[in-house]
Amino acid sequence: MLFRSLTYVGVLALGMAAAGPAASQEPDRIFDKSTVWRPLTPNDKLVVYGIDDPVVAGVACWYTQPEKGGIKGTLGLAEDVSDISLACRQTGPVTFKGKLSQGEVVFSERRSLIFKSMQIVRGCDARRNTLIYMVYSDKVIQGSPKNSSSAVPLAPWGTEPAPKCADAMK
Repeated sequence: MLFRSLTYVGVLALGMAAAGPAASQEPDRIFDKSTVWRPLTPNDKLVVYGIDDPVVAGVACWYTQPEKGGIKGTLGLAEDVSDISLACRQTGPVTFKGKLSQGEVVFSERRSLIFKSMQIVRGCDARRNTLIYMVYSDKVIQGSPKNSSSAVPLAPWGTEPAPKCADAMK
């Protein structure tokens, strides 16, 4: 019985490790701020990361997430909480490198050893010509209601006209 459970967990972990191309982008660590001091091990921190949208050039997102310190955090055994904030902005002329899908994963990373992950997804509000980004965490069995959203209205950049996100939809 124990072997069957361990086999199930192993197969599940392999399936999650092979999840999508969005998981391959490595975020830039911008800075961190300690929130809990620990005398002999690393402190708990809030860490700000930046990523570029892999399909929409000229748009970047920054997210802040807590990172556990202590012994469990140092060994990579602590499950990170689901409190993640998000801000996305137009950083240059926007060009679409491919077709977009509503709710498409822009970035994903594991938040615990096996069962929890963080996702940043994108959608298009065609009526307002705005890209909408949402960050949330999910578990294999139950997701988290904690989430954050950010909107990027597509605007002209220099002499470049604003593209229409609706034109880039599949």
